[in-house]
Amino acid sequence: MTTPVYQNFINGHFLKNQSGETFAVKNPATDEVIYHVEVADAFVQNAAIESAKQGFATWSAMTPIERSRILLKAVELLRARNDELAKIEVLDTGKPWQEAECVDVQTGADVIEYFAGLAPAQVGQQQMVGEDFYYTRKEPLGICAGIGAWNYPLQIACWKSGPALAAGNALIFKPSEETPLGAIKLAEIFIEAGVPAGVFNVVQGAAEVGQWLTQSDDIEKVSFTGEVGTGKKVVASAAGSLKDVTMELGGKSPLLVFDDADISQAVSAAMLGNFYTQGEICTNCTRIYVHKNVYQQFIDELKTRTEQNIIAGDPMNPEVNLGALISKNHHDLVMGYIDKGISEGATLLTGGKALKPDSAPNGYFVAPTVFTDCTDDMTIVKEEIFGPVMSVLVFDDEDDAIRRANDTHLGLAAGVFTKDIKRAHRVIHQLQAGICWINSYGNSPAEMPVGGYKQSGIGRENGIETLDHYTQTKSIYVGMTDIESPF
Repeated sequence: MTTPVYQNFINGHFLKNQSGETFAVKNPATDEVIYHVEVADAFVQNAAIESAKQGFATWSAMTPIERSRILLKAVELLRARNDELAKIEVLDTGKPWQEAECVDVQTGADVIEYFAGLAPAQVGQQQMVGEDFYYTRKEPLGICAGIGAWNYPLQIACWKSGPALAAGNALIFKPSEETPLGAIKLAEIFIEAGVPAGVFNVVQGAAEVGQWLTQSDDIEKVSFTGEVGTGKKVVASAAGSLKDVTMELGGKSPLLVFDDADISQAVSAAMLGNFYTQGEICTNCTRIYVHKNVYQQFIDELKTRTEQNIIAGDPMNPEVNLGALISKNHHDLVMGYIDKGISEGATLLTGGKALKPDSAPNGYFVAPTVFTDCTDDMTIVKEEIFGPVMSVLVFDDEDDAIRRANDTHLGLAAGVFTKDIKRAHRVIHQLQAGICWINSYGNSPAEMPVGGYKQSGIGRENGIETLDHYTQTKSIYVGMTDIESPF
């Protein structure tokens, strides 16, 4: 049986490349090729730029309220097709249906809806300077580029297109080559909603296509989601043309559990922040610091719930809550970290092995894994694994726990569990992370800015301030008196 071949989506329709080059996309839960995609060659790249220029001219000339109405129509279509789009995400990523059905599409639609509402609210300033005055305008940047990750393909495409389009820009989006279909479906929805052709183009390929986007003189900004090493290369490449950049990168985030915490809730947060989406979430709290007085209670409940409550298998089964990792290479990488944890002396509390569920025996599954007796210098404690691997550490002093939590070059997220409201705020204010939770973990509503400290990123996504990252300020000085000139 032949598999479908998808082309790049340029200027409102599919465009065949001239090179004939394609790549295969596998279902991580079955190891089977489910479709092929054409690579964006030079012909497609040039077409994408030219159509984006035309699309930008049309889109930026519309009033913000006109753009808002069109984007809200796209939101309606996204929500109406939730299940169809969620299935695509499950097949592409290997994540469970029970997650994709209620998170991936819905949260993406929420972000577009949020920025559609903000679009007409952008205002400039006016101030008198003597008898003269000046005023400012918020104007779009032009053509922007978005480069997505494979863990939340459609959601990330929405997170980048929502503010970019609301501000009046055109966006050329490159999804991960491992999960490329969701962005195509979003492009089709935008066209159906009334977004002009060329305003949202989708180009496909691996690093070389991303490098073209970051180097192109026609592109004013690049927004990248991915791992730290790749992010550094994107920033260096974008610097050649002084592009604006937004970087949403990786993390090795701490969760601090104090001795007055609701332990069952803290265990829920730790499991959610390590095993949801198979651990393939950049904000995951993979370092769990537990106060010595509640350590045994915490790990006893954690072990029981991990071994009894997690069901791995065919991700399309609504009962399954642990899916497959994205690829064989990534599966092997995660297993390598587990072996490293054992060799460096951590105690394997549970998991630590590859899984072959009866309903998906060929998938890239790894059992939820918990290490105890960890030290801060272990590889599994220092490096981002991006899989279902949790490290539990012990503390007895608040200041020492804060110091250890901050002892990393990353700073994406952090969490604190305590019933002492003063301690909660005192500690969270000292943690070096851009996204923090108190007695909660992982929630990321459209209204809340997302981004990291240190090497976990540059700029923010979501929240009011993100719209400013997709605009530039023009200042206009208005002379109301005669010019005084010595000439």
